Amino acid sequence: MAKAFQSSAILLCVVLVLLISGSEQLQSSQGETLLRIQRLLNYPSALSSWNSTTDFCNTEPNASVTVVCYENSITQLHIIGNKGTPLLPRNFSIDSFVTTLVGLPNLKVLTLVSLGLWGPLPGKIARLSSLEILNVSSNFLYDAVPQEISSLAALQSLVLDDNMFADEVPNWIGSLPVLSVLSLKKNMLNGSLPDSLGNLDNLRVLVLSHNYFRGEVPDLSSLTNLQVLDLEDNALGPQFPLLGNKLISLVLSKNKFRDGLPAEVTSYYQLQRLDLSSNKFVGPFPQSLLSLPSVTYLNVADNKFTGMLFENQSCSADLEFVDLSSNLMTGQLPNCLLQDSKRKVLYAANCLATGDGDQHPISLCLNEALAVGILPQRQKRKASKETIAFGVIGGIVGGIAFVGLIYLAVRKVKSRKAIKRPNTRLIAESASTGYPSNLLPDARYISQTMKLGALGLPPYRTFSLEEVEEATNNFDTSAFMGEGSQGQVMQIRCNIFFVFHSVELSCDTLILSSEHELF
Repeated sequence: MAKAFQSSAILLCVVLVLLISGSEQLQSSQGETLLRIQRLLNYPSALSSWNSTTDFCNTEPNASVTVVCYENSITQLHIIGNKGTPLLPRNFSIDSFVTTLVGLPNLKVLTLVSLGLWGPLPGKIARLSSLEILNVSSNFLYDAVPQEISSLAALQSLVLDDNMFADEVPNWIGSLPVLSVLSLKKNMLNGSLPDSLGNLDNLRVLVLSHNYFRGEVPDLSSLTNLQVLDLEDNALGPQFPLLGNKLISLVLSKNKFRDGLPAEVTSYYQLQRLDLSSNKFVGPFPQSLLSLPSVTYLNVADNKFTGMLFENQSCSADLEFVDLSSNLMTGQLPNCLLQDSKRKVLYAANCLATGDGDQHPISLCLNEALAVGILPQRQKRKASKETIAFGVIGGIVGGIAFVGLIYLAVRKVKSRKAIKRPNTRLIAESASTGYPSNLLPDARYISQTMKLGALGLPPYRTFSLEEVEEATNNFDTSAFMGEGSQGQVMQIRCNIFFVFHSVELSCDTLILSSEHELF
C-alpha cells in the first residue's frame, strides 16, 4: 500500500512539473512576442522598461503601457505613445507587425495609439478572432478599412480616429452584431453613409466627424441605444436626421443641414450637449431647448433661426454654455441666461433689445427672414415630394400656356398692323417648284407656300430684320451689286436679290416678288 501511495505521489509531482513547465513555456513565448513588438516599434520610450527578465503579467500598469493576463495568457495590450509621434522608419513593415501581434491569440483588447504606425491596415488583423476592442488611433494608417474586420463577431468597439483612412464607410459595417462604439473621426473617408448603419442595434456611440461625407444621413431611428452622435465638419444634409430620443450628445455642426428643426428635438430629455452651429437652419428657434432638463451645452450659432425671445423664459439649472450668435432673433434676452455668472452666454449679431452695439437693427432680421422665406412666428410646412412634383409640372404647363397666349396675342396685333400699313415691305419666297435646291442652301429661309397663292395673290414670306442681317452679313457693302430704280441692289448667299432703301433699313420687313423682279 505504501509503495502504491509513493508511486501515486511521484506521478502527481511529475504531472505538476510538466504543467508548470508548459505554462512557463507559454508565458515565455508571449514574452518574446512582446519584446519583438518593442523592437518593431523602434524601442519607444513607453516600453523602455521592457527586457528579457520582465514579468509582463505582473507589471504595474500606467498611462502608457498596460498588459493584462488571464491564466498566463495575454488578453489585453495597451501601448500609448507621445502625441505627435512621427512615422516609424522606412524599413518598418505594418504587415510584419500585425503578423507578430497574431502571436497573442487570446487578445481581447488591443490599443495602439500614437506609435507612428503607417501603411494599409492588413486584413490579417482579423486573425485575432477574440478581439472585442480595437483602437489604433493617431497613427498614419491609410487606404480602405479592411473587409476582414467584418469577421470579428465579438468586436464591440472599433476606433480608427485620426489616421488617413480613405474610401467610403463599407456597407459590411452593419453586419458586426454586437458593435456598440464606432469612431472614425479625422480621416479622409468620403461618399455617402451606408444605410446598414441603421442595423447596428447595439450601437451607443457613432462618431464620424471631420471627414468628407455628403448626402443624407441614413435612418437611425431604430437605434434605440444610441447616445452619442457626432457628425461635425462634413457636407451632410439637408434633412435633419431621423434619430431616437435617448441621445445624450448630438453634434451636427459645420454641415449643410437646413429647414426648421423637427418637433421631436424638444423631447430629447436626456440630451446634455446639442451643437447645431454653422448650418443653414431656418424657422423659429425652439425656446424650450433652453429648458431641457439635462442640457448643459447649447450652440445654435451661425444659422438663420428667427423668433422673439422673452425675459421670463425658463432655463435648465445645469446649463453652462449657450451660443445664440449670428441668427435673426428679436425680443429680450431671457433673464435666466444672465443670472448665473458662471454660465457663458453668447448672443451677438442678432436683433435683440439688449442695448449693446453688437446687435443689428430689428428691420435687418425681419427683412432677412422674409428673404429666406421665413414667416415670423410660423415655420413653413414642408411640402411632400408629390406636392412639389405636381407644383413643378403645373408651373411648367401654366408657363407654356401663358407664353402661347402671349404669342397668339402678338401675332394678332401684328396682323392688324399689317392690314393698317399696306406699305410694309415683304420678302417673298419663290412659289415655283422649278428652282434647283442649290439656290436655297439655307433651309431656315424656306417655308411652305403661303395661303395667299390660293387667293390669286403672289405668295410671300415674311423675313425678320435679324434674318436679313444674317443673310447679308449685316449689310456688308461687298454684297452690293449696283443701283436700281428702287435703290441699292444686294445679293445674299442664297442668290435671291434684295432691294434696300436707305431710309427704310430699320423696317421690320422688305419685299421681293415671286419672279425676283425689283420694285
